[in-house]
Amino acid sequence: MTPTSGVDRAWTDPACPVARTVDLVGDRWSLLIVRDAMDGPGSFTEFRQRLGIARNILADRLRRLVDDGILTTSATPSGKRHVYELTDAGRDLFTTIVALRQWGERHAFAAGERHSTLVDRAGEVIAELRPHSVSGVPVTAETTDVRRVD
Repeated sequence: MTPTSGVDRAWTDPACPVARTVDLVGDRWSLLIVRDAMDGPGSFTEFRQRLGIARNILADRLRRLVDDGILTTSATPSGKRHVYELTDAGRDLFTTIVALRQWGERHAFAAGERHSTLVDRAGEVIAELRPHSVSGVPVTAETTDVRRVD
């Protein structure tokens, strides 16, 4: 089920894509689960061990992410446990995770403080994300406006 499938929901701001996204994945644990799921399918136990999250909170966040169409579950070949993996919508959050990571690298660490860095499979650091118009012109908060679509 996806949030666009007609389910009644109390959106923070029904017309704002940012608010809807935050309603879906905006809490700490949901984003960290999505981040970890980008490494490949994971079981409940694997997420719990990697994140150090309480069982009840993890169960709730996994259920919500599945209900909202961000994760899907499947049984392992043994059928004894389930694994969670990203749907297309979940994989589409990659740019969001990269943007949060890059913001954190710039603003959440003291100068010289150690932190992880995202690299491609060849070992090259990922280029800094910066939005551009469809014609390729760089844009900022000062050079853009929000238009309501009815």
